[in-house]
Amino acid sequence: MVEAFAVASGKGGTGKTTSTLALGMALAAEHDVTVIDADTGMANLLFHAGLADVEVTLHDLLVAETATSVADATYDRFGMSVVPCGTSLAGFDRADPGRLRDVVAELAADADVILLDSPAALGSKSAVLPVVLADRVIIVVQPTIPALSDGLKVQEYARSYGTGTAGVLFNKVREDIDRIAEQADRHFGGPTLARIPAADVVRSARQAGEPLLSHAPDSPAAAAFRRAAASISVREGGGADLADRFRSAVVPETI
Repeated sequence: MVEAFAVASGKGGTGKTTSTLALGMALAAEHDVTVIDADTGMANLLFHAGLADVEVTLHDLLVAETATSVADATYDRFGMSVVPCGTSLAGFDRADPGRLRDVVAELAADADVILLDSPAALGSKSAVLPVVLADRVIIVVQPTIPALSDGLKVQEYARSYGTGTAGVLFNKVREDIDRIAEQADRHFGGPTLARIPAADVVRSARQAGEPLLSHAPDSPAAAAFRRAAASISVREGGGADLADRFRSAVVPETI
């Protein structure tokens, strides 16, 4: 059983990386979870997961002439396997986004769930590839109409490549959002997974270099992320099938 999810949004600042790690920890209670920071241009998952000092990252795996193995860039953290991405512009310039296919294909052999922390925008090959490769997308939005519009663009693009919608995650919620949630129910292809309350503890978790569910496991936000994870039914599938699909996936030449 293995399924790949792209955690995506239509713009930055929605809390996508926080959500990726929180969902990963929650799903890891029942599944073998691998989290990959696929935001090769603006990576920051390594800071959220206490991996700021590691030497080998996804950037190294995306350079053709290196002999780095996938295992060298995979770290056991908080009950998950985590593949962080580097933050240097030089690493980004050298990286070939298309090689992400082979990296994920290899990781699929040992995972039930793969979470791809995806770039916020859809303006380049490296940005859209995680959405194209995933089985389903989890769309993280703030509770505003413009944010819903951005999220719907992500869903439209995903659908054009056969990627389904696992659901919508409302993040940084400060007030009643019933009207906006009704709009989401009408237009998105998946359910509202949860409403995550805005909380200072999210910032303190990031500053501590820990996922929210490790830093403040009893907080209302952590409980909401667990509810979201429980709403995701991981589909049955073979790791070999997913690996073959990833390796043969067509990388978009135009956006």
